[in-house]
Amino acid sequence: MVKKLNILGAFLALVGAGFLAAGVFAYSQVAAGQNSLDAFATAENVQLSYDDDGNLLNHGDTTEGQDVLDLLENDWGYAVVASDLDPNDPIVNTPTEYMVQMAAIAYDVLNMTITVTPSADTEYDGQTLTAGESYDIPVDGRYWADFDYTNEIDQQVRAGAWSGTAHALIAELGVGSVTASTLQLGTGVAAFIGGLGLVFIVLGAAALWIASGLKKESVAEAVAADDKELVAA
Repeated sequence: MVKKLNILGAFLALVGAGFLAAGVFAYSQVAAGQNSLDAFATAENVQLSYDDDGNLLNHGDTTEGQDVLDLLENDWGYAVVASDLDPNDPIVNTPTEYMVQMAAIAYDVLNMTITVTPSADTEYDGQTLTAGESYDIPVDGRYWADFDYTNEIDQQVRAGAWSGTAHALIAELGVGSVTASTLQLGTGVAAFIGGLGLVFIVLGAAALWIASGLKKESVAEAVAADDKELVAA
């Protein structure tokens, strides 16, 4: 029994050491990735804006800042982590900050007004727009796919609002958000693996401790039996 417990304890401790080493290695890789992301975010220096009370601003306006959060939370269904929005650390480098900045860009695009000039008289929104004249047309909350691509006016509004720059910025911020979320997940996985290793090590140590106690009891019983035999003799 004692021998089996010693073998089991040693095996558990060895497995635990392996898990612990894997956890440390995984965390080192995650930390390296996080340091790289932080360095890139610092170099870009994209920052969110807040008022003195810590409320998010968009173009200096708290109402627009709240509208951006509403777009993100209600329209897009994103779970904002309030602790990620730190007025004392406004650089965009957390999942929520990346998504807030993405929503701010989308909000601005969705609320733009684009000046268009039809090449021919065109019916649009119940009006006849005269060729060669300029007209201000609101985007009116429309995304890229919401426009009528057969209508010249809609084509101009879409091209002006949803430009390559807008798409590129949103794509970059989306990558940043996913990267930051993955790094957070990686930290959790590394901690779980390391914690599992510690559990195995503790179990192994417990098995060895029990084996040691049983061995001592066995030796004590053997000594007591020898003493009885001597007394009987």
